[in-house]
Amino acid sequence: MKKSEILAPVGNMQMCLAAIHGGADAIYVGMPGFNARGRTHDHSVNELKEIIDMCHLYGVKVHVAFNILIFEEEISDAIKRLNEVVSLGPDALIIQDIGLANIVRQLYPEQVIHGSTQMTVTNHDHITFLEDLDIKRFVLGRENSIPEIKEIRSNTERELEVFTHGALCVAYSGQCFTSESIGGRSANRGQCAQSCRFSYEMFVDGEKQDLTKHGRKMSYLVSPQDLCGIEEVNELQDMGIDSFKIEGRLKGAAYVSTAASAFKAKLEGKKVGQKELDNMALTYSRGLFSGWLHGVDHQQLVKGNYGAHRGIELGKVKRVSPPFLEIDTDRNLENGMGVAICDDNKGLEIGSSIFSVKRKGKRVSLSLAHDFKWKQVRPGMDIYLNSDPKVAKESESLISDVNKQKRVPIQVTLIANIGEKLTYKINDGFNQVIVESEDLVEEARKPVDFEKVEKDACALSRTIYAVSNFKLISNEKSPFIHSKSLKKLRQEAIEELNSKRVFVKTPQTSFFNLTKKEVSENDITLNFLLRDIDQVKEAFEVLEKCEYERLLITLDFEFGKDYKPSLELLKQLPKCLVGIATNRILKPKEYHHLNVLTRLEPDFILCRNLGSYQYLRSKCNIKLKGDFSLNVANSQTANYLLDKGFETLTSSYDLNAKQLENLLENTDAGRIEVNIHQYMPSFHMEHCVYAAFLSEGSSFKDCGKPCEKHHVELKDQFGNMHFIKADQECRNTMFNAIAQSSTDLIDELIAKGVSQFRVELLNEHGEKLKSKLESYLNFFNGKISTNELKSLLGTQEKYGIGTGMLMKEDTYQARKN
Repeated sequence: MKKSEILAPVGNMQMCLAAIHGGADAIYVGMPGFNARGRTHDHSVNELKEIIDMCHLYGVKVHVAFNILIFEEEISDAIKRLNEVVSLGPDALIIQDIGLANIVRQLYPEQVIHGSTQMTVTNHDHITFLEDLDIKRFVLGRENSIPEIKEIRSNTERELEVFTHGALCVAYSGQCFTSESIGGRSANRGQCAQSCRFSYEMFVDGEKQDLTKHGRKMSYLVSPQDLCGIEEVNELQDMGIDSFKIEGRLKGAAYVSTAASAFKAKLEGKKVGQKELDNMALTYSRGLFSGWLHGVDHQQLVKGNYGAHRGIELGKVKRVSPPFLEIDTDRNLENGMGVAICDDNKGLEIGSSIFSVKRKGKRVSLSLAHDFKWKQVRPGMDIYLNSDPKVAKESESLISDVNKQKRVPIQVTLIANIGEKLTYKINDGFNQVIVESEDLVEEARKPVDFEKVEKDACALSRTIYAVSNFKLISNEKSPFIHSKSLKKLRQEAIEELNSKRVFVKTPQTSFFNLTKKEVSENDITLNFLLRDIDQVKEAFEVLEKCEYERLLITLDFEFGKDYKPSLELLKQLPKCLVGIATNRILKPKEYHHLNVLTRLEPDFILCRNLGSYQYLRSKCNIKLKGDFSLNVANSQTANYLLDKGFETLTSSYDLNAKQLENLLENTDAGRIEVNIHQYMPSFHMEHCVYAAFLSEGSSFKDCGKPCEKHHVELKDQFGNMHFIKADQECRNTMFNAIAQSSTDLIDELIAKGVSQFRVELLNEHGEKLKSKLESYLNFFNGKISTNELKSLLGTQEKYGIGTGMLMKEDTYQARKN
């Protein structure tokens, strides 16, 4: 059976050493200057070389994460950085951007590429679509369950990588625009603000919901527990998963070493007990859970009462008598451990260190630091164990103690034939080194101490090697082997072996040409996206009277039963083409929805993932368009997708006006649709807020479908109310409270060749909906000015109208920069 790889996160050299000596088979580290973890140390190319050389010396692979979207104006800089890094010999590049993957494949045909989880790969059709890019491995979405992973495994020969430990994003990777819409920081650019870890209030049908569970107030409504799939890795290995990924480039060395060592032990069939799980939890944990590996469990995934590191829950404070407090626990507590005492109902969390421990049966009395805030502590508060100096010390010793460090097994052969040169051979299983003495071996005058010879030949304690097999070959029983000569040969051989292990073969390069595509000349098309059948009926009243010649309607419904009557009604509009949007995510065995769409025979289908496109193009002749969720951020991605048959593409929501214009310079602008009015779809998540907090159900099977009865909004810390909407597979999207309009740019975009514009409705009805549609129709018919349109829209929206990303000119900069 093929051995699965343990893949550990690295943000600096200490974490690198912790991964190596903790048992990782490979590490992943950010690309200098293009790092998908904006808050980590942005190391230089030279620092990256040190990490790669160190890993290769120990036989550990290095995957460089180039997993952000690339803007058009960055392509030349990305290629320069690519040239620098590929020459260092990374074992793989982890890539999100399809255009960048295409560039790498053209420039470096032999370079191994891994598809990032940011590609949102959740089905095998997605993998098939990208077959021509020869992506060796795909990192599956964290939301895939074990049965779904098994189904994908059975339908592709490509390597598969699965997250098995670390933080869980509540939103699908590559599909989260919350940081973007709230703070102008793109998760697709490594600038995630961790908005899912914020506290929110829940409003149901306009009324604030009292959310208390087991006596604890729940306000961290979209903050999942951390993933720990250690009990599932053996099953995943048996089904042929190639790599198990540990999340956490923002964590520390202790986090890396405890996780890597525990997973290594588990895969080697050793027992992994509570101690190992506790050690992982103490280095960082928001609660440990198996995530989505066993499918959705809306009651377990999100605890809701906290959103940051807590460690291990000990219980309740029983008695407070400063400088002591008492708790009941069987757990062994020691001086120096860290604790957190919390009252989640009041948002209170107090940290301290244990100074002394007194135990009487189960009752434990703890004395805490002298400056502890005793006045805030009451019986009944929760207490957590959140650090242990011994765990950190053990991690540090892995790095500093040569006796605990990883050793590379080698075979040593010493050939001591009298009358010939002394020969020292080393073999590490991949490389062989042979060195010879200058002088010839003479016969010894006294009996040879062969134990000493072996000891000298194998004296490698100050190297990374350990001799697994030693062999002495001689044509006589008494060769004279001088200790100094043997030491010199040993040192020469080790130096040469080190060089071989870090040697980088000069990469084979090819040519890349940035070509410009001709622009299609089309009349201006206006596309209205509607969310339910009532919106369709109300929109029909407006559209049947309108004079605009080129209209599209895109239907994006929660309930598929309403598509057919909506299509029948809208087909009465002779100037209007009607399409239907796919779900944003496609998982194995979720093809029923797509089959329904093909039977309905709309004028077009808006594909929101590449798997849907791959499936549909083999099943029907309906025109297929690509949506924003394909993350088209540069001309290379656009041209690749257009060349593979997409009718049109929607530009990425990560682009501002200048970045969009740069993209349009090198692609067919007439086939790029720009969304000029929308509520930004922030989180798109497998987690269902309705089921989690308005039912006792774990999934759609037993939740009672509260989404059909209620409207839910989440109120953030700024006072904005974000609407939550479910799709046909019960996945939730949180839409930003503030509508965004980019009407100021329309003339400029038309001048650049754009002819496709979209306006998205969300939950507008009645006169508000009709007024919005009429405003845009009048604008595109030339009946009102841009300022008049903006004024009308501003009065229609609850929070006024925002300008959105397209009008944003500044670029987010991390404080460390």
